[in-house]
Amino acid sequence: MDDFRRARWYVVRPAASRKPATYTCPLCRRQLPALSQHMLVLPDGDGARRRHAHTACVMKARQAGRLPLREEVEPRRRGWLARLLRRG
Repeated sequence: MDDFRRARWYVVRPAASRKPATYTCPLCRRQLPALSQHMLVLPDGDGARRRHAHTACVMKARQAGRLPLREEVEPRRRGWLARLLRRG
């Protein structure tokens, strides 16, 4: 779990799975009941490291600044057209 907290940025999205599985929230370490509404959190956007978390825990961590999103950490990359025009 330490690897989860060392990420530079995160992708956060609602969980769409209806799989009857129980998970442990990486933020509060409590159980997420099967089929409850929750969020997927991907450290550095890596799907292999994704974790299921309570929606309230994700919102609380976001407000405290502990789950920065990619667009808050890395500047947005210029589009291909802007890069092409800049060469000229």
